[in-house]
Amino acid sequence: MPEKKKITAIDSWGQALTTVSRLLRKFDTTLQESVGISAVWYDVLLRLSYAPNRRMRMQNLSESLILTRSGATRLVDRIEKAGLICREAAAEDRRGYDAILTDEGRAVMRRAKKIHGDDILASFGSHLDSDEQRLVYELMRKVADGNG
Repeated sequence: MPEKKKITAIDSWGQALTTVSRLLRKFDTTLQESVGISAVWYDVLLRLSYAPNRRMRMQNLSESLILTRSGATRLVDRIEKAGLICREAAAEDRRGYDAILTDEGRAVMRRAKKIHGDDILASFGSHLDSDEQRLVYELMRKVADGNG
């Protein structure tokens, strides 16, 4: 019986990136075609939908995204122009701003969440049984916890 190739951390990381990249492109296409928003827009709307009062400080929002602060600001500018979010001066500190999910943003988010959830189940969940899904979750959680 042939010996299995030793899998290194670099191999594992490369496979994780390849898989996530492929899935994100698929999710992005589905969201664009179905709801008219990108996966990156979805991420912003999702974070705001879970935030207290559907609002977050711009600084906190940008830190939660995989973007620079200026990149997050430009992204929020585009989403705001589409009417899905708005910005207001922060009540506790007038120098900062809060991003707020609008009613239109909530409606888009409700449609997108169902479509995206179905896409995740079809493209990811259908390839793993429940034990494998738990293992992926636990392994990713372990790596996340180990990195703050």
